[in-house]
Amino acid sequence: QVQLVESGGGLVQPGGSLRLSCAASGSIFSLNTMAWYRQAPGKERDMVATVTNGGTTVYADSVKGRFTISRDNGKNTVYLQMNSLKPEDTAVYYCNSVIPRLRVSWGQGTQVTVSS
Repeated sequence: QVQLVESGGGLVQPGGSLRLSCAASGSIFSLNTMAWYRQAPGKERDMVATVTNGGTTVYADSVKGRFTISRDNGKNTVYLQMNSLKPEDTAVYYCNSVIPRLRVSWGQGTQVTVSS
C-alpha cells in the first residue's frame, strides 16, 4: 500500500510562509484527487485544499487566496504553499486522497504552529 510522509511544518510568525510536502511511496496518480487536511487540537480533521490529476484546485474559504496546492505526479509528491499565515492556521497537516475507497493509511502529519 502507498505510504504518505508529510514534511515542511514548523513554527512561524503571523504573516509568514511555509511550504509543505507530501511524499508518497507509490503512485499518487492512482490516488486520483489529492487533498491537504488539517486538524487542530480538539477539532475534527478538515479539508483545506484539493488538486485533481489535471491540476484543477479547490480551496476552503478560510485559506482561499493564501494557500496554493500543487502536485508532481512524476515525483509522487503533493505540495501546499502557505502564505500570510494566521494563528488559526495552527494544526497538524495531512495529505490523502479525497476518495474514501482510494484513501490510504494516514501519515504522521506535519505540525504547523503560527505564533509570535
